[in-house]
Amino acid sequence: MLNMKTGAATAAAAILVLSACGRSNNTPQLTESGLDPAKFLAEVDGKPTGLYTLKNASGMEVCITNYGGRIVSIMVPDREGAMRDVVLGFDSVQAYFPENNLSDFGAAIGRYANRIGHGIIVVDGDTIKLPTNNFGHTLHGGPQGWQYKVYGVKEATDSTLTLTMASPDGDNGFPGNVNAEVTYRLTPDNSIDISYSAVTDKKTPVNLTNHSYFNLNGDPSRDILDNAIYINADSFTPVDSTFMTTGEIVPVKGTAMDFTTRHAIGDGYGDSITDRQVIYGGGYDHNWVLNTAGDIEKLAVEMYSPETGITLSIYTDEPGIQFYAGNFLDGTVKGKGGVTYVRNSGVALETQHYPDSPNKPEWPSAWLEPGQTYTSRCIYKFGVEK
Repeated sequence: MLNMKTGAATAAAAILVLSACGRSNNTPQLTESGLDPAKFLAEVDGKPTGLYTLKNASGMEVCITNYGGRIVSIMVPDREGAMRDVVLGFDSVQAYFPENNLSDFGAAIGRYANRIGHGIIVVDGDTIKLPTNNFGHTLHGGPQGWQYKVYGVKEATDSTLTLTMASPDGDNGFPGNVNAEVTYRLTPDNSIDISYSAVTDKKTPVNLTNHSYFNLNGDPSRDILDNAIYINADSFTPVDSTFMTTGEIVPVKGTAMDFTTRHAIGDGYGDSITDRQVIYGGGYDHNWVLNTAGDIEKLAVEMYSPETGITLSIYTDEPGIQFYAGNFLDGTVKGKGGVTYVRNSGVALETQHYPDSPNKPEWPSAWLEPGQTYTSRCIYKFGVEK
């Protein structure tokens, strides 16, 4: 079993982070991204929250809160060497609470990332109805998914943060007691290496991912339709008008889903929208079937900002990736620094098993059995093109 001790250890770790920043009684010591760690100290369901900062020798900084296992900020250099925050998020832990903002910004999603059709799974002949929260389906673990829970802190260093989650039998309707870990490791080459593991005492579906919204312009007050994307995938899983996969796997060639050559996200938007899949999603919100066959050495996705020169290369051992272009951001949410998040102000690139895999046995299995260990890995590597 995993070490699930949370309370005193988490509080102590949060205090250590503040102490390491040299915080005085009068002047808050801010992170490179401008966050005040004190604004992330809270208690939720008797469990303390904090802000944890990873740094490397090249100056990259990643800030993470154990509330929802969320990446709050990522500071990377642009082509001129200026540091840019390239993810969406909030200035305080309270802003992430569901009563204030229903968002998945930066979260470690569980138990099941993406959608489960009509909230129904069948386990060894028994039909289980899960709570639904998205067009009649169960999205990202349901209305009380892990993004709204406090992760325990197992390890916190300058380069590594390991968080733990104890999900009880019946959590959002899912069977089995699941103990999970997610480790964020900041490497010297400006990569965030994320690894997941989980065990269960009953058969249950597990599909974990990170839900950061990336804006490589470093300016979320503007959309990222000028950012370019390459996806190493010849096929995708189409959806119906409720965003549920149809069960098909179809070629991207000749459709707006073809990113086998890098091009601007906005090429498939606006007056040029002719593809029914883009119309259904109000933009991109689909799963691509990667050509990488689980080989983490092969490039899965590349994103590029022509304005800043910042690149994001993604590597994973997962069979698919969900590309969501922030279509439902509508200018009603204010994030870090009071910036209003407009439509398409960030994109999520979620490494994963395919949506609704528990109900599609012909697809790679997302079932976890007792005695097995679920593992998943994703690398977000940042660079610059001159």
